[in-house]
Amino acid sequence: MPLTALPVLSLTQEKAGFAAAIGDSFKTFGFAMVKDFAIDRALIDRAWELSEQFFALPEAEKRGYHDPAIAGARGYTPFGVEIAKDARAHDLKEFWHIGRDLPPGHPLADASMPPNVWPARPNGFRETFSELYRQFDATGATILSAIALYLGLDEHWFDPAIEHGNSVMRLLHYPPLEGIEGEAIRAGAHGDINLITLLLGAEEAGLELLTREGTWIPASPPEGAMVINVGDMLERLTNNVLPSTVHRVRNPDPERARFSRYSMPFFLHLRSDFAFHTLPQCVTPEYPDRYPVSITADDFLQQRLHEIGLKK
Repeated sequence: MPLTALPVLSLTQEKAGFAAAIGDSFKTFGFAMVKDFAIDRALIDRAWELSEQFFALPEAEKRGYHDPAIAGARGYTPFGVEIAKDARAHDLKEFWHIGRDLPPGHPLADASMPPNVWPARPNGFRETFSELYRQFDATGATILSAIALYLGLDEHWFDPAIEHGNSVMRLLHYPPLEGIEGEAIRAGAHGDINLITLLLGAEEAGLELLTREGTWIPASPPEGAMVINVGDMLERLTNNVLPSTVHRVRNPDPERARFSRYSMPFFLHLRSDFAFHTLPQCVTPEYPDRYPVSITADDFLQQRLHEIGLKK
């Protein structure tokens, strides 16, 4: 089944039908395309404007919001810092991270979930992205309820697992590529660390998936739809029944190389103290448990942050 046949699913579809459709898409591709989600369109448009304004600020001003001690968990990460696991060249991107604000004294408020950092400009940045984070978070929970049904779980199974979860919204800027040489690309081949990723901005060409046959194919949703993909944590939890598919953002064709590319992924994470235990319905004699040793979601995250160069 070619990826071009991958349907665009609607969240207005009845619950059981949507659960079956997105589960089958994830099982086959590790990816899905979804429209009719409850994120305000005007809010998204404002977020694009502010993201572009922020990344246009002077480099020295942006770097004032970079704190290497927190491994990119919040605030600004400069161009060329992140590297895909096992890659030889760093990614051609810069980004800003917004995370969950926990109440003072919350037991999960530690180095991996520090307070948010907010820039002095552009105006309205904090208010816009705080609300967008909230709406992304709610939409992600809706998607997870469908996945739970697909896996034969109660639709609310993921609710306590993601309560106060370490989810991160990333504002991504891939600058123009004039003068770039060598094998570096905008985002090297990788799987996402988290549970699921919800991505806005993939309409611009560049996002590609690696098929089971070893072929790179494009994944650009129609306007008004988002790309959603399985992360490594969900793959582990489901004993690889739902695969975390390797993907990349390739460099554009020459006529587009002088333009920036922007995107906004929301990396939906489990709560940091969640302990992985493979779902029993995903273990069979033919497919025994690949992950018999339990670790916490934060242990998993910290290991991967070292691998991608954000934590030294």
